[in-house]
Amino acid sequence: MGKTFITALRVAAVTWCLTGIIYPLVATGLAQLVFPRQANGSMVKDERGNEVGSALIAQAFSKPWYFQPRPSAAGANGWDATASSGSNLGPTSKKLRGRVLREIERLLDENPGAEVPVPGDLVTASASGLDPHISPEAALWQVPRVAAARNAPPERVRAHVESLIEGRTFGVLGERRVNVLLLNLALDRDKMTAYRGGEE
Repeated sequence: MGKTFITALRVAAVTWCLTGIIYPLVATGLAQLVFPRQANGSMVKDERGNEVGSALIAQAFSKPWYFQPRPSAAGANGWDATASSGSNLGPTSKKLRGRVLREIERLLDENPGAEVPVPGDLVTASASGLDPHISPEAALWQVPRVAAARNAPPERVRAHVESLIEGRTFGVLGERRVNVLLLNLALDRDKMTAYRGGEE
């Protein structure tokens, strides 16, 4: 029995070294070598070189001169990267219906120049609550408000949206989309659309 116990300890030690030390070090080293930006969180910097967020995680934008993301059920106030989750409310939920109607009312009030109906992804949360993208339709729907708040030509704001539309992954997976953080940073870098009255 003692011999079996020692053999088991050796197997456990070897397995622990392989899977707990060697494999993580090799995987981390390869990731840093081949995909350093992604391995470090796909962090995004502003024009001053300051990190302002990750291209993979949505954040709240409420000021009128910024494009807004999808609603979020992650955390108490939404967009909490430590509490990724959906609302788990089904299509027959009265609570979900009430929340969607409130979002529609808010969006129409804040976007008087936008067309009806409101794009669906602007009133529904993603499964993670942290989806950094919105549909091109949802971004274009917000153009009149953003352009007016920035005192910028709507065509110029629309051009930013269209230039940042991402295609389907591998040409077939998912839908076309726009990263909200990257779009807002592009607008801030464009001096012709820069808002002068304050910051988010």
